Amino acid sequence: MGNLPKKVRSKKLSTRVDLTAMVSVSFLLIIFFMVTIELAKPKMMEYEYGYRGSCGPERGCNKPDENRILTVLLDDNNKMITYMGLLYAPIQEPKQVQYGKNGIRKELLFIDKKVHEYSASFGRPQIGVTVIIKPSKNSSYGNLVDIVDEMKITGINSYAIVDYYTSEESKLLAAN
Repeated sequence: MGNLPKKVRSKKLSTRVDLTAMVSVSFLLIIFFMVTIELAKPKMMEYEYGYRGSCGPERGCNKPDENRILTVLLDDNNKMITYMGLLYAPIQEPKQVQYGKNGIRKELLFIDKKVHEYSASFGRPQIGVTVIIKPSKNSSYGNLVDIVDEMKITGINSYAIVDYYTSEESKLLAAN
């Protein structure tokens, strides 16, 4: 009996499945979809139209105070000119200012502080500068976004975007 052929038994294989690779792939898919959803969300700035105060024509609020008005003219090649007051009688002469924290941001903070001091002398220290932003047809959209960002950074809430240029402002841009 010892010479009889023995049956060869096959080894029993493990019935456990290794899911480590599947878990890694699922985490990668989850991260991928989370990132794509986050990138697909629209990025926008808040911009309010109009005046929300309780000021009417009977109170005499419609007359602009030229001591509180700063005009920013935007043109091509990152050119920006600012002046305080009205162009025909400026409180601060028109000057070219650069973008960034040492340029327009420093200028905005200085003028806002000066206007707050001016308003405090009349008993209304909460009233700050009103900035009129005038982008030309040659200026880039990025420059407009940059100046609106500077308004948010400096905390100036009273600003307007106007697309109307006077002939004097057009001459001023052409001269600089």
